[in-house]
Amino acid sequence: MGYQLSKQEIVKEIVKCGKDAQYFINTYAKISHPLKGLIAFNTYDFQDNLINDFNEHRFNIVLKARQLGISTITAAYVAWMMMFRRDKNVLVMATKFGTASNLVKKVKNVHRNLPEWMKIAQIIIDNRTSFELSNGSQIKASSTSSDAGRSEALSLLVIDEAAHVEGLDDLWTGLYPTLSTGGRCIALSTPNGVGNWFHQNCIDAMAEKNDFRITTLKWDVHPDRDQEWFEKETRNMSRRQIAQELECNFNMSGETVFHPDDMQFLIQKVVDPKYRTGFDRNFWIWQEHDPEYTYMLSADVARGDGNDFSAFHIFKIETMEIVAEYQGKATPDIFADLLHGAGKEYGNCMIVVENNSVGFAVLEKLRDKGYPNIYYSYKSSHEYAEPSIAENSNSAVAGFTTTQKTRPLVVAKMEEFIRNKLITVYSNRLINEMKTFIWQNGRPQSMKKYNDDLIMSCAIGCWVKDIAFTINQRDLKYKKAFLNSMQKSGKIMNTSIKGMAGFKNNSANLEKKRKKQDKFIWLVKG
Repeated sequence: MGYQLSKQEIVKEIVKCGKDAQYFINTYAKISHPLKGLIAFNTYDFQDNLINDFNEHRFNIVLKARQLGISTITAAYVAWMMMFRRDKNVLVMATKFGTASNLVKKVKNVHRNLPEWMKIAQIIIDNRTSFELSNGSQIKASSTSSDAGRSEALSLLVIDEAAHVEGLDDLWTGLYPTLSTGGRCIALSTPNGVGNWFHQNCIDAMAEKNDFRITTLKWDVHPDRDQEWFEKETRNMSRRQIAQELECNFNMSGETVFHPDDMQFLIQKVVDPKYRTGFDRNFWIWQEHDPEYTYMLSADVARGDGNDFSAFHIFKIETMEIVAEYQGKATPDIFADLLHGAGKEYGNCMIVVENNSVGFAVLEKLRDKGYPNIYYSYKSSHEYAEPSIAENSNSAVAGFTTTQKTRPLVVAKMEEFIRNKLITVYSNRLINEMKTFIWQNGRPQSMKKYNDDLIMSCAIGCWVKDIAFTINQRDLKYKKAFLNSMQKSGKIMNTSIKGMAGFKNNSANLEKKRKKQDKFIWLVKG
């Protein structure tokens, strides 16, 4: 306001600002612009709506694109709350301490740039990463690696870039009780793959399965951004970066092992199984056995600790369609029975079992039951061994051995099959596992609290198809080529052996030889 306010007008303005955060921010809040310096904060409609959500809902989760000023509007809201509400305890958390302290700095700057008469609460304690007002309200920054906030009651918890915070599930378990006295939470982030705390709570919020109010803000909510701006902005960005930074697309963001575009191709083929059978109805069948085709069964056996599943897939080798699938918590003996029955049903197909500690028990039962077609591999190279040779060899072992060496190899083979569209997947269970299968510390593995049993079963199947079956097919081609090279000769051989080409029947000579033989037959008998 460009004129001197009377005491009555000041009181009126203060009361109005205390009641209306939106009015306060648009009228008195100032922000730092990278080019224009200190400017008035004139909010956009989507920012105003966000302020209303902060007021009306106790828990808010914001799925956002970058450069929309969401952290800034959140900081302005926090500044309003701290100044017009007494004894508010605010904690800002982020994966990096600098990110959290930067938001605290924005809150402090909003307060410092207010008219002096508007500062009804003064800063009495001022630190680099925290400050306290004279009305008892305080704010501090914390990284997610500490235990800050766990021992105190919080009025507001702000989690900035929540999707990028590792271990937020455990942190939330510890922090949630601090909000039990009516505290609020605002979680902000761009997406960062699936399976993390932020993704799960966004999905649950969309389905109204939790207490969070979700707001999704893609790049085009900003009135100054159009298609031309988007094309210019994304010119040098990867597809994953676009999904993460601008489109609020979980499935396309993050460092998943399988590229989202490739998974999208697979998703188009997903259908409900024709049959759901087995003792637990977890054996799903899309296609029954066709004697015109060759099949293979690959299995990943649960470790036995109760946290994972046993799983297997049945492949139609010629087309690499997954025609059947099992995932369940069957005991080793029951799982062996399932494998035996499924293998018999699909023409005594080759059964490939991961031979970990529990896997050996499954393999032994299969052998005891006399299953005729079990996969063997060499101990040193992990390559396929012919059963007829392997059964009598100390250098081969039943099943497939998964090690630190073979695990990335089989996963890479599965990724190759998917990338080149050489495999058909009908199962949404397998697709869902692929969405949460990521690169972590240079290793392919499932996100925390998720499983990869179906992935490993499928990956082993892809490896065996490419190695064992390829070798067999190559050997068959070699044998066929060898047989075809053996051509019939037209040459007449001169021989006295009956039945051979060129045999000449000389009766006189044969009769003379026969009489001579009879004369001395006693020598032979003697």
